[in-house]
Amino acid sequence: MNKNLMTKDQYLLRNFSKINHKEWELYVVTRVLHLLADDDIEYVCQQYINPPNSSKYYLADLCFPSLKLYLEINEDQHASEEHSENDKIRQREILDATDWEQWTIDVYTKDISGIKDRSLSEVDGEINNFLNYIKAKKKKIETERGEKLTWNYEDKFSAHVHIQKGYVDVTENVVFLYHKDALRLFGYKGSHYQRAYWRIKGHNQAVWFPKLYYNKPWKNSLSKDYEEIIQQKIVDGILEDVPLPKKENRIVFAHYKNILGQTVYKFYGEYKVDWHKTRPNTHVFRRVASRLGLLKYQR
Repeated sequence: MNKNLMTKDQYLLRNFSKINHKEWELYVVTRVLHLLADDDIEYVCQQYINPPNSSKYYLADLCFPSLKLYLEINEDQHASEEHSENDKIRQREILDATDWEQWTIDVYTKDISGIKDRSLSEVDGEINNFLNYIKAKKKKIETERGEKLTWNYEDKFSAHVHIQKGYVDVTENVVFLYHKDALRLFGYKGSHYQRAYWRIKGHNQAVWFPKLYYNKPWKNSLSKDYEEIIQQKIVDGILEDVPLPKKENRIVFAHYKNILGQTVYKFYGEYKVDWHKTRPNTHVFRRVASRLGLLKYQR
């Protein structure tokens, strides 16, 4: 096992440590997870979410990535009209960034007498409703897929798992810790590889590891629908002309920071040069595939 990869137990304990200073959130999250008691459902506390092309980020209280579901625990500060409107914006932007569904539990009540905490028994009732929904959603997904939902944490960053399946798909949140792990999907046999571009031998394709933000002098940006990447070189505030890109398609694993602060490389799909929009000072790549078969690279 990679010595830099924490165990599943370490991962779970670190999740709880992030919320130990929030009484209501700690109570609700731990009660949900202890009563759920399902090791096959992946969860994350305080999930970092950065909407595309935005400097803002959000921390969702409790997420179930394999269910595309997250829980928000609203304490009394959410009662104000301004905070309520901000919550709506937050929910919309998280949906744009993840396509996850939100479930909300309010731990306060508001009436003419003011705002006060709800009783534990009331909140427990809300938690029970949420647990029933989780179980129903898991059952529905398993029925649709025709297979059991599992969470093999140790395999999360392994190329072998995807090679065995025979494909990678953007909907499955495919991430790797190192360039070499992503390159294994395409027949790479070497050790560490640090360059941002690697051509796949025998194919008109390359693997690209861009930073989808301004990283002097390069500015790479991802469209809100993930369908387009724009690459520019900016020096002293001026766009510079650079050689036009090669005609080969780019399989993109972009720099991405996960909830534990690790830099990982996330699969965004296969992109092709959009020659109608590309200029010497602005290169545009259009996504042509969000699912990629791997068998042809393993020969």
